[in-house]
Amino acid sequence: MQTEFDWLTLDEEEEVLWADTPHPYSLVPALIVGVPLSLVIIGIPLLVGSYLSFKNTNYVVTTEALYKKTGVLSRSVQRIEFDKVQDTSYSQTFFGAQFGYGTVDISTAGGSGVEMSFQNVAEPQSLQSLVNERLKRGRSSDAGAKGKEAVLDDIVTELRAIREAIEGDASHSMGTSSGTSPTETGEHDFDLTSDSTSDSTSDSAPNSPPDSNRGQPDSNSDQTGSSPDPLEPTEFEFDASVTDDR
Repeated sequence: MQTEFDWLTLDEEEEVLWADTPHPYSLVPALIVGVPLSLVIIGIPLLVGSYLSFKNTNYVVTTEALYKKTGVLSRSVQRIEFDKVQDTSYSQTFFGAQFGYGTVDISTAGGSGVEMSFQNVAEPQSLQSLVNERLKRGRSSDAGAKGKEAVLDDIVTELRAIREAIEGDASHSMGTSSGTSPTETGEHDFDLTSDSTSDSTSDSAPNSPPDSNRGQPDSNSDQTGSSPDPLEPTEFEFDASVTDDR
């Protein structure tokens, strides 16, 4: 089984799982028909064409895709990735069932029927099983990747919800601390009023001028009591000792 082809370019991590050409016994029908006809020259082109098609046809199954190369004078390479494969089937003709070869058909998602056929390959049932196994692995890995993405999305969603809850609690706490109730406002106003009254009283006492008359007799009352009343007659005391010398 040939595993290296000049027409095949693989990706970095892509590996060949299976590669083959059409089964040699697939030429038997052409020989049965072509040899008798070759006597009249009509069967010669049939034999030559069947042989050249057999030599220039290759089928390859890798870890990533399916490949088919055909062409005698030209070259045609067909590639179908596993993630695009929708269904597989195989069939055998009478000669194929007798000699152990058959055809595996590949259908793609969104395609119109069969998109690729591995014609006249040996053990077609085994090839179909290989392709189906790769399909299951690819789908399970895709499902696992999607599951991981879903888990990550759920984690991100929960983290966002937690952050929003924390931010909401913080904003609510700030609003509560900045606002005051009416009772608290009245108490604070009362305290501030009392404090301001006591402060103004204590501040004004030292600044008031001292009473200069404190501790001294009232000059107005003394002066009023000692001054004679102008309307009251003045009394003179007569000294008897004074005599007139004349």
